[in-house]
Amino acid sequence: MYSESGMLGCMSRKAVPIVLTPQEEAILRRRVAMRHAPASTVARASIVLAACAGETNDAIADELGMNRHSIALWRQRFAAERLAGLEERPRPGRPTTYSDADRVRVIETACTKTPEAETHWSVRGLAAATGVGRSTVHRLLRRADLKPHRVSTFSRSNDPEFVAKLVDVVGLYLDPPENAVVLCIDEKTQVQALDRTQPQLPMRPGQIARRTHDYKRHGTVQLYAALEVQAGKVTAQTTQRHRSQEFTAFLDEVLRSYPTGELHVILDNVSSHHSAEVSRWHAKPGHDRVQFHPIPTYSSWLNLVEIFFNLLQAKVIRRGNFTSKRELVQRISHYIDHFNVESNVFHWTKPAASILISLNYETGH
Repeated sequence: MYSESGMLGCMSRKAVPIVLTPQEEAILRRRVAMRHAPASTVARASIVLAACAGETNDAIADELGMNRHSIALWRQRFAAERLAGLEERPRPGRPTTYSDADRVRVIETACTKTPEAETHWSVRGLAAATGVGRSTVHRLLRRADLKPHRVSTFSRSNDPEFVAKLVDVVGLYLDPPENAVVLCIDEKTQVQALDRTQPQLPMRPGQIARRTHDYKRHGTVQLYAALEVQAGKVTAQTTQRHRSQEFTAFLDEVLRSYPTGELHVILDNVSSHHSAEVSRWHAKPGHDRVQFHPIPTYSSWLNLVEIFFNLLQAKVIRRGNFTSKRELVQRISHYIDHFNVESNVFHWTKPAASILISLNYETGH
């Protein structure tokens, strides 16, 4: 119960009495509820809350599986210093030192060797292999910004016309033809209509939103999109399949959206974009105003429509629940309408020469 002074009074017969303000109690309860807090932080907050509830040091030690003297220590620190008393203090003694030879040995081993029968180093394994203490190894890796436990991916284009295509596409972004429209076209395939088996639990203080790991599948759709680079507008169409005939049908939709003028279309090298059927479509009267500009292989980063697809995935699809393909299509269409109202223009800023220089920088060693 709260006393008249607004304090929560709690007494322990054989230990330092603990009295919490409502603010202190709220802070400590948040620390206990934090899912990713250090164990020591949770334990200290639990000690103070239990002490406030009137439990003895022996009872708290049994409940938390800790030493009675540790319980008494943190109880006394809180009584004397409040929340500041629960923070870590500098350890006594001289700090551990290491030599330049230790640093070189740890970094060289981490970067040039692998452990026996394993794929990558752990701090413990690297310490054993170099004869340097684990805390020192951890500190050296952190200062050198080395992360043996992580790996990333990369791809390099093997297109023999890479430079020519790069210069062409970047030129359209930085210096588009006068009185022409530049469009980035691609398809997002196999967009799934997933429905979680139970309603999502909303987030609350100290806890993120949660959803079930299992779901129901209600089918997939294919999304074709054309991003107008200068205006930030998207023309889109959903289909059941992604063949050349669906692609040419989408090109017809693009022509209806842009009835006059030159259209410069940036697109990738997927087979359905360069088939005989697409060539026949391109040869039809009036279709010659469309000029295709293929990007190099393994260079999807050159197509600005991929940014739109990433936004759609993050803001609509990844966390969405869809009871049918129809609902999925409606939600996608609603987002595109909202996107077009906002006119999100993606500005390409890096010239082709700078890109070629950065791509020639391979390892940094």
